Amino acid sequence: MTTSQFADVAQAADTCSLAGNTVLDKLEAALAPLLLANKKVSFIGHSSGGAMAVIAAAMLYPSMGQAIKRIVTFGQPAAGMWRFKRYYPFHTKTYRICCDVDIITFLPGIPMLYWHVGRLLWLHENKIYTDTPSVIRVLRVLFSWLTRPIAYHYMDKYIRRKDYFDQH
Repeated sequence: MTTSQFADVAQAADTCSLAGNTVLDKLEAALAPLLLANKKVSFIGHSSGGAMAVIAAAMLYPSMGQAIKRIVTFGQPAAGMWRFKRYYPFHTKTYRICCDVDIITFLPGIPMLYWHVGRLLWLHENKIYTDTPSVIRVLRVLFSWLTRPIAYHYMDKYIRRKDYFDQH
């Protein structure tokens, strides 16, 4: 987020009452001035914050779907069950970035019950792989996973690899 974008959000939060009882109500109140100014909104999160970004975007779709530009997550666990995936409105605007052998991206570990949404961008061995099935990812990195299971989940691993995206 650029300084200007951060200032827009901060100003919107300062100038509205953030009325409402739920987080979703407060989020809608904070975004309302930006939407009135025809701004686009991106939802971004790491780990469980990524799952919350996906869920928030889906819940806000009825009221501000056209204003949602993209959803980008880093090291996100699956956010919903099959029905959520089926009706998720932003498959082509959601980018789920996974780093090497980040174990969190395989959670919750109940196959065929919880599902990811959007497009997978897997950063592995200095390459970007798109939409690689979990089974293939696990087989490619099983040894590394067993020797250092959580080392690849930290945000600094994603930040160090941001140059990959500048080229694409």
